[in-house]
This record gives sequence, C-alpha cells and structure tokens, in this order.
Amino acid sequence: MDIVIYGSQYGTAKRYAEELANRTRFVLKSYEDVEDINTYETIIYIGALYAGGVMGMKKTFKNMKDCENHRIIIATVGLADPSDKENTDTIKNGMKNQLSKEVYDKAMIVHLRGGIDYSKLGFKHKTMMSMLYKKAVTLPEEKKTAEVKAMIETYNKQVDFVDFNSLDSIIQEL
Repeated sequence: MDIVIYGSQYGTAKRYAEELANRTRFVLKSYEDVEDINTYETIIYIGALYAGGVMGMKKTFKNMKDCENHRIIIATVGLADPSDKENTDTIKNGMKNQLSKEVYDKAMIVHLRGGIDYSKLGFKHKTMMSMLYKKAVTLPEEKKTAEVKAMIETYNKQVDFVDFNSLDSIIQEL
C-alpha cells in the first residue's frame, strides 16, 4: 500500500497532498492519523515549513524501521522560492535535525512553493511573524536570505504561490 501524508498548518501543504493523492490514487492522511509508517511501501510526506522545521515530519518518521524497504519522497512547502539554492540548503540542514541519517539519505527531497494568508494566522503566529518582520527589515541587504526577502515581501498579505505542476517531478519519480 502507498500513502501521501501531510503536515499542514494553514492548508497549503494539505492542498498539495490532496492533489497528489488524487493523481496517484494513494491513501491520504494527516501525519496525526498515521499509526504505523512501516505498513506502507511508498511514503510521500508533504510538510509545511513551520517554526524552523517541517511540520509533523519528525513524528512521522521516528518509528520507521529498515527504510531500505520503502520508497520515501519528502516535499517541503514554504514561502520562499524553491529554485534558490541558499534557501533549499537551509531547509535541508533543518531536515537533517528532524530525520535519522538513514531516512534523510534514502529520501528524494522536493521543495514546493506555498502561500500565506495573514488573516488566518492565530494570535501567537501573527505575533511571531510581526517580531520576525521587524527584525528582518533592519537587516543589512547582504544578510537578507531568500526566505527573509520573501517574508518581507509577503508580510501582512494574502499570497498563493501553489503550483500543482510542481508535483510533476514526484509523479515522474513514481
């Protein structure tokens, strides 16, 4: 059996996961509803970048046994442009802290562009984003990463960079 698992804070990762599950006819579940990751042959994890990590990814893969018997694809969903190598390197470094070396080395990693709607953010997240924004705008230009620039450009707005065509690389891998 094959599965698409998602970890979504505000719905963008879930939208990608639903689209991919429709195209592949794989089972679709939130990471919170997956009981035993080891029962699936192909595991596609689509997770939102949130608070310096990939939402739900660590919990999802922590009990994986013998990852050699599984095909693993992990897609991150964030605001910054995934074609920017500096951005994807930062994401991958964060992922290494959430995954075992075996799972990280086995996984095909894909980066998808998401979106944000500040009107849907909870109080805690809005406060955190406000503090990050205030700090980001004071940074010297040469210290602003792609992720920081994306956050500044989209602050307090509703933006949607979802592109279902970006799922094609995952479909081709399958």
